[in-house]
Amino acid sequence: MARHLTAIACDLLTGKYVFPDRAVAAADEIRRRALAGEYDGLDEAALGHRLTEHLFGLCADKHLRVRLREAVPTGRTGEGDPTVAWREYQRLTGYRIARAERLDGNVGYLDLRGVPDPALGGRAIAAAMELVSHTDALIIDLRRNRGGAPEGVAFWCSYFFPDADIHLNDVFAAATGQTRQYWTLAYLPGARYLDRPVYVLTSDYTFSAGEELAYNLQAQRRATLIGRTTRGGAHPTEAFPITDTLEITIPTARSINPVTGTNWEGTGVTPDMDVPAEQAFAVAYETALQHVLTTSSTAFVLDEAREALTGITRQEARTTDIPRISRL
Repeated sequence: MARHLTAIACDLLTGKYVFPDRAVAAADEIRRRALAGEYDGLDEAALGHRLTEHLFGLCADKHLRVRLREAVPTGRTGEGDPTVAWREYQRLTGYRIARAERLDGNVGYLDLRGVPDPALGGRAIAAAMELVSHTDALIIDLRRNRGGAPEGVAFWCSYFFPDADIHLNDVFAAATGQTRQYWTLAYLPGARYLDRPVYVLTSDYTFSAGEELAYNLQAQRRATLIGRTTRGGAHPTEAFPITDTLEITIPTARSINPVTGTNWEGTGVTPDMDVPAEQAFAVAYETALQHVLTTSSTAFVLDEAREALTGITRQEARTTDIPRISRL
């Protein structure tokens, strides 16, 4: 059975992978290992784990995986239909916007756990941006963001640029040989967030479209990235069933940033301020408050900022391993 499943995985790999030469070489090696009996006796979970290890060793692609097909949380409306179930999951999780709020000192904060397609989550994105639209600085927390839709990345990014003239990313699709360009949008529901600093928090858990959001803003010099280098998965991916319970995820396209000429595959997105991920919020908030104190003329905002900054300073005094801004 393991040899049969391995053969299906290899056929899918050579037929779908965005790097065909790499796919052929990897498939040949996997088939050789299968003929040698290396996968014999493994159940689906163990086979998926072993194949994923071998494929990463051969291709160094973190999106290339063989795994058990994950069950998407479902309600009555999603039973039996994965697409409907996924949309329901997105809806019930606020389209992956975990928090959107105004912090003391008039600093906006967005905690984004994923990047929805704006066809589904556009209204939620617009609502979150409206909530923070009058703040003096913004923190976007991507430390627990596992990805999503490139269209959603373009939608989010568009709020931070004045018009449709910013070329954000290109995606080359292997199946068609065509390259799709992603630009900022000419129209958005709600006000754009311009001429104010944006701080993006990252971690080694940040992945895929979450990384693209950080990478695009950094490449365009529109945000300061604070935290740790991200996981390093830049290739848009599709999942293909091997059995009813086992699948292979294969990158079918690759990203090309128009500014850098490359992407973050394998290397991750490198932050501008490298600090432990658990300390990234405190560093970003302190930086934002210092900006507010030098730019705002509103008395109650200045009072809030001073009090919040004092609270951070006291916390740092109690935790000596948290770096102060002056040392960065």
